[in-house]
Amino acid sequence: MTPTLTVALLGAGTVGAEVARILREDAEALAERAGARLTLNAVVVRDTAADRGPHIDPALLGTDAATAIAGADLVVELMGPVEPARAAITAALSAGKAVVTGNKALIAAHGAELFALAAKHGAQFSYEAAVAGAIPILRPLAESLSGDTVTRVMGIVNGSTNFILDKMDREGASLEDVMAEASALGYLEADPSADVEGHDAAAKAAILATLAFGTGYTIDQVHTEGITSVTAADVEAARAADQVIKLLAIVERTGDGVLMRVHPTLISRDHPLAAVRGAFNAVFVEAENAGQLMFYGPGAGGAPTASAVVGDLVMAARRQLAGAPEPTRLAASPLPALPVQEAVTRYALALQVQDTPGVLARIARVFADQGVSIEAMRQNIHAGDEGSAELRIITHAGAERALDATVSALTDLDVVDSITSVLRVEGN
Repeated sequence: MTPTLTVALLGAGTVGAEVARILREDAEALAERAGARLTLNAVVVRDTAADRGPHIDPALLGTDAATAIAGADLVVELMGPVEPARAAITAALSAGKAVVTGNKALIAAHGAELFALAAKHGAQFSYEAAVAGAIPILRPLAESLSGDTVTRVMGIVNGSTNFILDKMDREGASLEDVMAEASALGYLEADPSADVEGHDAAAKAAILATLAFGTGYTIDQVHTEGITSVTAADVEAARAADQVIKLLAIVERTGDGVLMRVHPTLISRDHPLAAVRGAFNAVFVEAENAGQLMFYGPGAGGAPTASAVVGDLVMAARRQLAGAPEPTRLAASPLPALPVQEAVTRYALALQVQDTPGVLARIARVFADQGVSIEAMRQNIHAGDEGSAELRIITHAGAERALDATVSALTDLDVVDSITSVLRVEGN
């Protein structure tokens, strides 16, 4: 006889409804893979009168998370945000229940304490869906690469901003116009700040760093910049240099610590991440022995995210039946989070300057005084704008603090009217 494990679903929005559908439509296949029938026995929602579609039995609906958790073997949390999700997950883990979540904001803020709570009570805590939707990236970092040393993880982990930047690149449209289109298509929420200001990607960067480097990092340790400063002129200049702008999450081990940053980044068009189009995600992992690995796929949406949730659910069921929960393991000697000033990177700057003799020499002197080397410089004279020119400068790799100091010194230079763009550059 195939045993049965009951599932409490906390939250029945877009992803929750898809999880219920998969559990219902693929019940037999999932039973074979998990070694047990996964039976939905409670669905917790705020409004029990709302239509939840054909895959959720209205008789299962309720508003009491505590009762649902008490009656379940496995708990799926998809209600967000940090609260009341934190309270529900804490209760479930404290009772020894296996928990699956896709709540990136919660894990980025309180992951370490939840990992410790799961380990204390012998409970399984899984969260593959928290980063990059259907792309299996967290489990490979935690398990497949556990015999290797990961040195760097860099990726596109927010599909909405990738859609926007890709559209700007392909059509030459303005940020405002593409954001309006993205909102109409449902890629952006009514308040788009989590996406376009980089906070969503920063939460995912903290989670990636936690698994890659074995230390519990939080979102407030991630240097975060969004895409709102990226202009059509920046995109056009990138295209002219055979580059593309992407919002990248970058976490890397350097010296005795870890750097975590999210910001718009120029990359060469021959880099694998440059080819990631639309709302897709991709994560590039570098490890000492495995070398370079890339994970690519849809990063959002009900069905793709539900796929990751149910995958975690199947694995949690297997481990529960075997009596061998696998906690998230953090290193005994944690690596400290380093300030972004410790990063070594390259800058691309756009300056509006006076078109007079000696200007280039004075600007070059500022770079030299800060110990920053110029790799390339291009000057554009604007028709009808007599006495003014645009300079676009790309530096060689240098310390972030020296590059910051250079930008500050340029701002104070009387021949520089304004600095219109500062972007970092990755790769060749």
